[in-house]
Amino acid sequence: MNLGCGIPTDFAQIKAGDHILDLGSGAGNDCFVARAIVGDTGKVTGLDMTEPMIAKARENCARLKFTNVDFVPGDIEDMPFDDNKFDVVISNCVLNLVPDKIKAFDQIFRVLKPGGHFCVSDVVIKGKLSEKMKQDAELYAGCVSGASEMNNYLQIVERSGFGDIKVHKQKEIKLPETLLSEFNDRNELTSYSAGDTGIFSITVSASKPR
Repeated sequence: MNLGCGIPTDFAQIKAGDHILDLGSGAGNDCFVARAIVGDTGKVTGLDMTEPMIAKARENCARLKFTNVDFVPGDIEDMPFDDNKFDVVISNCVLNLVPDKIKAFDQIFRVLKPGGHFCVSDVVIKGKLSEKMKQDAELYAGCVSGASEMNNYLQIVERSGFGDIKVHKQKEIKLPETLLSEFNDRNELTSYSAGDTGIFSITVSASKPR
């Protein structure tokens, strides 16, 4: 649906020499942005569950001749990494598609070094989506129907042990009126119009205590 979430690297406070983990790395775009910041002394690892995307990212990496960027197949809910491994974890419009977000943030906490932090751009909702919207496959693939309610999302982050939680950016995603009419009854449409229900892209960061 070309909604987009944001650019987590803008707020991730990545430094030269850092080891970065990108969750749901796809073809590697955010990894290559992070590589430009960490430089030759740092390292970037991309994690993705789809083998075709891992292959595409490795192909792109070989073309760019980066030797300190690698791509690993795996599940965000059960990451194939040691504890306390990364300085910064980033992700762009992926975590809301993970079925168990508690497991996801617990895993992020586990793999971060003490004093490390994450910065993710994601899609959240305010209020409640209609059941039809939740069940629609196209909306799910477009990062809408898999989204958590915003306050619940931030509570999950806090529950996983993170501190210094900051929402850097928040922007409402406007869906076409025709689409809203297709998936919502009159009362649900009224809730959208009143601002009681909405879909937002946010960029949030939090730190693992030392």
